[in-house]
Amino acid sequence: MAGWREVFGVPEFRTLWLAQTQSRVGDQLARVALALLVYERTDSAGLTALVYALTLLPPLVTAPLLAGLADRYSRRTVMVAVDVARAAFAGLMAIPGMPLPLLAALVVAMTCLQPLFAAARNATLPSVLTGDRFAVGLGIVTATDGLAQVAGFTAGGLVVVWAGGPNVALAANAVTFLLSAALLRWGLRPHRPGGADGVPARRPSGFALAGVRLVVGDRRLLGLVSLIWLFGLYLAPEALAAPYAAQIGAGTSAVGLLMAADVAGSVVGAALVTRVRPPWRDRLTVPLAVAAGLPLVATVAGPPLPVTVALWALSGLLATYMVLAQVTFTEELADEVRGRAIGFASAGLQSAQGVGVLLAGGLAELMPPSVAVAACAAAGSLGAVLIWATLLRARDGTGPAVRRTEERRNHA
Repeated sequence: MAGWREVFGVPEFRTLWLAQTQSRVGDQLARVALALLVYERTDSAGLTALVYALTLLPPLVTAPLLAGLADRYSRRTVMVAVDVARAAFAGLMAIPGMPLPLLAALVVAMTCLQPLFAAARNATLPSVLTGDRFAVGLGIVTATDGLAQVAGFTAGGLVVVWAGGPNVALAANAVTFLLSAALLRWGLRPHRPGGADGVPARRPSGFALAGVRLVVGDRRLLGLVSLIWLFGLYLAPEALAAPYAAQIGAGTSAVGLLMAADVAGSVVGAALVTRVRPPWRDRLTVPLAVAAGLPLVATVAGPPLPVTVALWALSGLLATYMVLAQVTFTEELADEVRGRAIGFASAGLQSAQGVGVLLAGGLAELMPPSVAVAACAAAGSLGAVLIWATLLRARDGTGPAVRRTEERRNHA
């Protein structure tokens, strides 16, 4: 079984990891800065939430159209181009006095490019890390992302104030994109996808949507991606941390602790799943997905703060079933279709998170926050059980969709 030292011993992984980590920190600072900037100008919580939602939802539309580029051109070129474009958008957002409609448009434009970058990066990772090292590397990336989120949520506001205001933080985000582009350009091989010739497809729309058809047309791939998207229901604690704290009488000082609890648990969980051996990955994925909702259901009565923090952290730990599901999903895909399929899955996950947050907020208008959290979690656990049945039936099929697709193409 590969270890962390062996994975970090791969120079190209270090490049991908460093580029992603510093860019993720910039993203978190930008989210905090954006929220502060919009709220300062409008004094509207609704508009602030709307702009925040714009950082999550657009990829569901753009991913099927853009992710295919990661299977047509050098994945290094795709990542560098996206980072340069996002740096330009982030730089424009940092201009003082930028009108809010233009600011929102820039947020949408920058967010729309995210699935293309994610598709190229995640499709490159299995080429950089072969065998057991891929699962360990994905766990490291997930754990690092979680740490960046914790740091962003807990210290983002202080950093924005210390830096001199939201505009400075937004400019810093632009710099992180440029640093990422430089690291990837000079620290990564081109990584051309298998079967790609660098020539645009004759039917671009059909080529782009092939990833969607591939995933939807195979029960096993669809079951795995559904498990990944199910994670959106387990984000209710982050969405309702403030009203939950008020419900249990913990005060505003507890909000940051509650928001960080499940993320901290996910960091620990991501580190632990890197030690899971291949035969156990399939066996543990769905049981962990079912179990991830149970600690949140247990908070239905609004227990005291220490109990809630422990249960939410446990849920975050169990929710790292996503890492196992992502490893299996990626290993099912041939290299020439990996970018499109992963781009579709990543965009769906990001959008599912946005929908999960909106659903939790809507339920909290109708019932106590603790009950809303429990309801979302119960729906997640039930959904995982239903997906389990789909995956069991898929075992009796004729093989992964990718193999069937290749066979049809070879006989065409």
